[in-house]
Amino acid sequence: MGGKSELEERFSLQLAGHRISPPVREHRFHPSRKWRFDFAWPDQMVAVEIQGGVWTRGKHGRGAGLVSSFEKNNAAAILGWWVLQGDASMIRNGTLLDDVTAALGQPTDRHPADPNM
Repeated sequence: MGGKSELEERFSLQLAGHRISPPVREHRFHPSRKWRFDFAWPDQMVAVEIQGGVWTRGKHGRGAGLVSSFEKNNAAAILGWWVLQGDASMIRNGTLLDDVTAALGQPTDRHPADPNM
C-alpha cells in the first residue's frame, strides 16, 4: 500500500487521455484481506495491476512475490473480478490501455485481428 509508482502515474495519464471512466485507485476489493488493486472499476468488476521490476527481479519477479500475486489474483477471480496485469512495455506500447478499453466494453484503436497488437 505504498505510494503510487511512476508506472502507475504514466498509466493514469493514458487513461485520462482516452476518455475512459476514471478508475478507483488503490481499491480494496476483498472482504477480509487488505489487498488492493492499483486501478479498479468496481461497477464492472475490472481491475488493473501494474507490475514493476519484472525484468529486474523485483518483488513480482521472485518466488514469494509471485506466490503472493497468485493468491491475490485467484481470490479476485473467485469473487468475479477480471484482473488485467501489465508492465512498463505494455504501458509504453498501449496494449494495456487496449486491454482495459476492451474489458470495459469500449472500442479500442486497433482491430482485434491486427497482427501488430
